[in-house]
Order: sequence, then C-alpha cells, then structure tokens
Amino acid sequence: MTLFQNFFSAIATIINLVLQLYMWIVIGRAVISWVNPDPRNAAVQFLYRTTEPALARIRRYLPLMQGIDLSPFVLILAIIFLQRFLVPTLMQLSGTPAYLP
Repeated sequence: MTLFQNFFSAIATIINLVLQLYMWIVIGRAVISWVNPDPRNAAVQFLYRTTEPALARIRRYLPLMQGIDLSPFVLILAIIFLQRFLVPTLMQLSGTPAYLP
C-alpha cells in the first residue's frame, strides 16, 4: 500500500469510530431526555453540550410533531448515511475492501 492508501484507510477508520461514538452519545441524550435529569450533573451537561449544536440545526427545519422531538432520529439517520456512504468511499480510495460494521 502506498502512503495515500494508508492515509485514506486510517481516515476512514477514524471517521467510522467517531461517527459510531457520536451516535451513541445522541442515543444517550435521547434516553436522558425522557426523564427529568439534573442539569447540574456532569454527564447530562456533557451530553447536552456535545449534541445540542447538531440537534438545534435540525430543529430549525423540523418542527415538533405532537410534542415529540424527532431531531435525534434525523441525526442518527444522517450518521448512518455517512457511515454507509463516506466510510466505504474512503476505504475504496485506499484500495482495501470496504466493510460495513
């Protein structure tokens, strides 16, 4: 493998791991929103700080549907799309067979 093939393979792997981790953070945020969490809790603050920028952008275009916030669902769909499109494309650029986790 050449230098660029190794680079694209490493980037694809890192992007896949980051997207997977962020998806679990979004799921955690959605689950924690079902209860009345303590806003002073460090874990709750972390979940809100890491997900609110992306969720706020989606909420601008997606209204509440009967009081249900669908923005986490839309964000998870976007993450899955990136995992299924961007990561295999980068893996193909590296010359290695693309895998889907």
